[in-house]
Amino acid sequence: MRVLIVEDNVILAEGLKLLLAAAEIEVAGVHADAGAFLEAVTTDPPDIAVVDVRLPPSFRDEGVRAALRARELHPELPVLLFSQYVEETYARELLSDGRGAVGYLLKDRVSRVDEFVDSLRRIAAGATVMDPEVVSQLMTRRHDPLAALTPREREVLALMAAGYANGEIAQCLVVTERAVLKHVGNIFAKLDLPVGDSGHRRVLAVLAHLGG
Repeated sequence: MRVLIVEDNVILAEGLKLLLAAAEIEVAGVHADAGAFLEAVTTDPPDIAVVDVRLPPSFRDEGVRAALRARELHPELPVLLFSQYVEETYARELLSDGRGAVGYLLKDRVSRVDEFVDSLRRIAAGATVMDPEVVSQLMTRRHDPLAALTPREREVLALMAAGYANGEIAQCLVVTERAVLKHVGNIFAKLDLPVGDSGHRRVLAVLAHLGG
């Protein structure tokens, strides 16, 4: 797997390089601005791009806008937004484009290297991986649709957002897969969503519904 890093913080970028090298993952390149990122994915497409949301010159939303542009030019490009911030408007558009192979993780909440590497591999394979805090912020823009969910249903939804299938959720929560199926059905019913496939399609359906 070849990873392109788009990060203006030199220390963090170097840290990511060392982390990936330790996991025997190749770094295709490191860039600090949106223009260099877009040129790189055009001339030498990576297997996945790890992109900070805020890049020079304004440090507002250049990274996520560049990620959207990269996906327009290369629809199959997997992208992980890796940031301290949740940029709602463009992030919602990126996450709900229906193609998958996209993720959004918050830097301050990644506590284990193996989980980060696993997220990269999942996204590169086509899954959607999202930090639960990102899900929460995106889903409460106008109202709180999660208010009707039980604590257990919220746990299941968070694991769905992380790209886990029903069997994997059952293992994480130490319950039967049948119990998970029941919780998933309740979640979709309470959010007025049709029951769909497992994995990223369910997350995208929730985001698309709430963003409409």
